[in-house]
Amino acid sequence: MRTVRTASGASAVQIVWSSRRGSRDIEHVGSAHDDAQLEVLKAIARQRIAVGQLELDPDVFGRDGRAGGGPLPVISSRMGHLLDALTRAWRVLGLEQAAGGDEVFAQLVAARIIEPVSKLDSLRVLAEAGIAGPSYATLRRRLPAYAKDAFRQELSAACAAHARLGRASLVLYDVSTLYFEIDKGDGFRESGFSKERRLEPQITIGLLTDATGFPLMVSAFEGNKAETKTMLPVIEAFMAAHDLPEVTVVADAGMVSEANRKDIEAAGLSFILGAKIPHVPYHVAQWRREHPGQDIGDGHIFTQLWPALEGSGRRDQVIYYQSAPRGALLYPSLSGERLEECLWI
Repeated sequence: MRTVRTASGASAVQIVWSSRRGSRDIEHVGSAHDDAQLEVLKAIARQRIAVGQLELDPDVFGRDGRAGGGPLPVISSRMGHLLDALTRAWRVLGLEQAAGGDEVFAQLVAARIIEPVSKLDSLRVLAEAGIAGPSYATLRRRLPAYAKDAFRQELSAACAAHARLGRASLVLYDVSTLYFEIDKGDGFRESGFSKERRLEPQITIGLLTDATGFPLMVSAFEGNKAETKTMLPVIEAFMAAHDLPEVTVVADAGMVSEANRKDIEAAGLSFILGAKIPHVPYHVAQWRREHPGQDIGDGHIFTQLWPALEGSGRRDQVIYYQSAPRGALLYPSLSGERLEECLWI
């Protein structure tokens, strides 16, 4: 049924009967000059369209026990395709088993994916998606279990298994902050350095991923904790979760401070640090003296042994100086006794 404006200004009501191969048969019901006539013509058109169609039994679908026809009310809806896709992904990743079949946790994750809102508002999101979610009291009662290290380690192990993480895999680490609309901190949510330049209390989130960006581990820290102080706890937790005897940390200078570098070395870990240097190293200056008038080619590597002094508290180190385009020098620093197993490219 459609309404079109005629040349005389009246409203014509028509029924468009479609048939095969795109042809149309248009039936003209009548023309109306006011709203009352228009509603009458629309009612006639609806009756003609409904000819031959059966109605549901009014004795079954009547309201308040009284028989009556009319359209049935829509009392609920369901995001079927979206929920089926999320459920399938949840099981393929192994998270259903890792979470111990906890349906409340799975529903909370689905709600955050559909619309990232508060815990209380997540129940509204679940209802709109067609899921009979838990009560708010049940949700709050389950949260302490989700915050335990053992629970998060099970999820991390499932993600690592799906990513087929091995001892030679490359992992990436970065941090961000989440702020809270509160006035005072509570010891964990505290004001600190914010990339968004906000003053509200915040927390620091550390995310560890594989080379493709697939998440492996998420950790939370105090909002006033420096980014460089979050790396070592995440690495140690990752090693414990996956039973790794040793790892090599690869990072830029912004993530590894001098104090953090000492902590990493004290923990028995190796590291490769890439950074620009403001001075000319001794080995580079010596090469220039021995090759006057020659330019250092891009990619040329200089090796400097740096034995540890007795009582210094550090291990022997090897520093590689590599020339880069535009004359910049990059140096990765590797600490550890097993240099032959590491390769800098």
